[in-house]
Amino acid sequence: MHYVKFGSTGLDVSRLVLGCMSFGEAQRGAHAWTLAEAPSRALIRQALEAGINFFDTANSYSDGTSEEIVGRALRDFARREEVVIATKVFNRMRPGPNGGGLSRKAILGEIDNSLRRLGTDYVDLYQIHRWDERTPIEETLQALHDVVKAGKARYIGASSMAAWQFSKALYTARLNGWTPFASMQNHLNLLYREEEREMLPLCRDQGVAVMPWSPLARGRLARPWNESTERSQTDAFGKTLYVETDAQIVEQTRQIAERRGIPQAQVALAWLLEQPGVTSPIIGATRPEHLSDAIAALEVSLDAQEKALLEQPYVPHQVSGHSLPAR
Repeated sequence: MHYVKFGSTGLDVSRLVLGCMSFGEAQRGAHAWTLAEAPSRALIRQALEAGINFFDTANSYSDGTSEEIVGRALRDFARREEVVIATKVFNRMRPGPNGGGLSRKAILGEIDNSLRRLGTDYVDLYQIHRWDERTPIEETLQALHDVVKAGKARYIGASSMAAWQFSKALYTARLNGWTPFASMQNHLNLLYREEEREMLPLCRDQGVAVMPWSPLARGRLARPWNESTERSQTDAFGKTLYVETDAQIVEQTRQIAERRGIPQAQVALAWLLEQPGVTSPIIGATRPEHLSDAIAALEVSLDAQEKALLEQPYVPHQVSGHSLPAR
């Protein structure tokens, strides 16, 4: 396993993050394809044995059961000081007023709920899952700063939003002496590269770690374009992310993988790992080979011609992965 600094912080993280959205009780979440506890624990143990020290979940994954499964597994298989645990806040956790969002009430309540489910005194990274247009960013940032000062989180991070919003948040935190965001978890892969325009240059300039989600484009980069899975058949959100012209990139990925004699997933991940500013892609896994392929990709180096073949078919996309601000 390779390790890098987490942006401009002193934290050392593995070059791969194990994404934990696929772990949880299906009957308590929106996804029928999530894994029960036993197979989830097996994958977490496999990741630890391979040297992955970074685990990313969220309060809303399978109604909190992802946090519960991850917390129990890490307590059983690892020492707390040796792992980096990340979770998120924003999505609705209960009906009625104040059931979600990034108000002070929501953040201070949900961090305690997440810590209880994870069975730990602190998380290493506490992230806002999306931008909250209904809450002033000053309120959100001060509440997150208080979470850090209370010792309940070591660092704070953000996820998909417009670059101007992230810039505003970074500036506002520093202006007020509050804890700034250390990371950005955004949508980036061979099929969606809009983040190259503004968000990635901003993160490089500000020393912010980049943790791309969906590095294999919901698995599309790991299989033929027209092949489906149980997840793809039921993933309404995923169906909004990609377009038919992306099939050309998938085909180029397949051809390069065939020439090299390696799985498509390794080619797609190798490309992403070599992008300037990318710290650690978030790998989702439901089978042992998903993790094995991701780890093997760390040793794959694409040449200039291969990169050009992968990048040439790209066409601009509509913003996806987060909502544009209301006008």
